[in-house]
Amino acid sequence: MSRIAVIGAGAWGTALALVLARGGAHDVQLWAFEKEVLESIENRRVNRLFLDGYLLPKNIHATDSFARALDGAETVVSVMPSHHCRRMFAEMAPYLKPQMKLVSATKGIENETLLRMSEAITQTVKENAGFGPSIAALSGPSFAREVAKGDPTAITVASSDAGLATSIQKEFGDPAFRVYTNDDIVGTEIGGAVKNVIAIAAGVCDGLSLGHNAVSALITRGLAEMTRLAVSCGAKPATMAGLAGLGDLVLTCTGGLSRNRTVGVELGKGRKLKDIMGDMHGMVAEGVLTTNAAVGLAKKMDCEMPITTLMHQVLHEGKSPKEAVRELMMRPGREE
Repeated sequence: MSRIAVIGAGAWGTALALVLARGGAHDVQLWAFEKEVLESIENRRVNRLFLDGYLLPKNIHATDSFARALDGAETVVSVMPSHHCRRMFAEMAPYLKPQMKLVSATKGIENETLLRMSEAITQTVKENAGFGPSIAALSGPSFAREVAKGDPTAITVASSDAGLATSIQKEFGDPAFRVYTNDDIVGTEIGGAVKNVIAIAAGVCDGLSLGHNAVSALITRGLAEMTRLAVSCGAKPATMAGLAGLGDLVLTCTGGLSRNRTVGVELGKGRKLKDIMGDMHGMVAEGVLTTNAAVGLAKKMDCEMPITTLMHQVLHEGKSPKEAVRELMMRPGREE
């Protein structure tokens, strides 16, 4: 039985811990920040705050100590919000070892540096631990509750190291959780981050009751935006037609469990972002912050992203959702 550390006990981190612990396959150390999460897991074997209703087996051990979580870990799965990633890896650095396999399951882009999560992690580990880690990115269409329930799910793990990707595929894979591999970590991470922005826009369409035609068009043109940005950053176009691109985009834009889509729905109904975020009870909608980084990265790469740009204006500059839709529809005609 190998030992795996899952850093972040939100809904997604807890669901991944459940996948890794099924059938006693691994000893899982689940690092949690919130005391109520630690107490809930210790006393009731459930994460009542973020993923209530799913019993955690005995081989999942909750802790708030990086030293304890990382002691003896062969694989470290990073599942913290993107804006905490650099700080937390700096704190984890004294306990990281060169032989550890790192897996980033966070979908975001760092706002200040415009780095993808694997880039930010690698940079932080080099600066604070003195070595370049072996790293992969995990992404794809995967609502935490459905994963925890054991509903069939397919995702992808990407790494420039084929051996690492295959190793992670074996560790995570089971009859309810199918893992594919690819070598395009750039496209996998860009897709996983930017689809959250498009999902907010899809929610706006629903909140404004604009119909299925509008949402379908938005998903299609959103995929075109994602692909343009990813390819400009060095990704393979085919990645965006796969699980980390189209697959995750469709799920997040249409599924009722999508936090990003929910934010958009409420914006479309006329609510203010501050009030919407206040009602999320600690849950994170990554797309809200990712709009900043996505717009910055698009400017850096000289990449046209009209949906993302207008969503940034709605979220952070006070533009009305109706006006944003009107501007999208009135853009000059062009070839598809």
